[in-house]
Amino acid sequence: MSTPFYVSPQQAMADRAEYARKGIARGRSLVVLQYADGIVFVGENPSRALHKFSEIYDRIGFAAAGKYNEYENLRIGGVRYADLRGYTYDRDDVTARGLANVYAQTLGTIFSSAAEKPYEVELVVAEVGETPEGDQIYRLPHDGSIVDEHGSVAVGGNAELISTYLDQRHEDGMTLAAALKLAVQALSRESNGSQREIPDDRLEVAVLDRTRPQSRKFKRIVGRQLARLLEADGAATEAESAEEPEDSGKPSGGSEE
Repeated sequence: MSTPFYVSPQQAMADRAEYARKGIARGRSLVVLQYADGIVFVGENPSRALHKFSEIYDRIGFAAAGKYNEYENLRIGGVRYADLRGYTYDRDDVTARGLANVYAQTLGTIFSSAAEKPYEVELVVAEVGETPEGDQIYRLPHDGSIVDEHGSVAVGGNAELISTYLDQRHEDGMTLAAALKLAVQALSRESNGSQREIPDDRLEVAVLDRTRPQSRKFKRIVGRQLARLLEADGAATEAESAEEPEDSGKPSGGSEE
């Protein structure tokens, strides 16, 4: 009788982590940045039907990189959690921190289970506050850990290079146009230091805008409004673009890679 092949728990977990990281790295990068009036989500996405970003609840947004079918399941679960908690208790009881804890438990359980493969996803859960100091951004890697981020965060693809670029250039109190331009510049960076062009129609952009009068702060930025922001040099052009008809902001799924 042959001796069963033994793999140490440390090696098994390291192999699972490497598997998940490689899967996430194959996806396109996305960035989440704070700006003066809220939080902006920017990613390269050629699909107009499948989205990387979506609304979870009134002031909470969701972003994900990796395998679409896996993080779409997580998104739907987050919407159900938020709706049930808001209905059972109060809408103010639905927070990004609570949602991040739920996602962390799910990802951690799957990652440590030998019965199934780890999820190839990395999530960002963001909540816009009444003031910039009240904004919350949480990054959740494949293993279910929670990282409290400030200012900017990048996930998927070439996230390490992009994060370094953003850390050196992101500033508090940036306008939406300035933050959007910085995000696009970071996403267009290549590992060899060169810069490529990302057409407007390949960009997916959404914001959590604290200045919106309604309770739902999530909206998508598309079409002429996006083009104007990318061309804007000052607040006047940005204010003009805000007059464009807004997307309904209804929850929708994420985009694969």
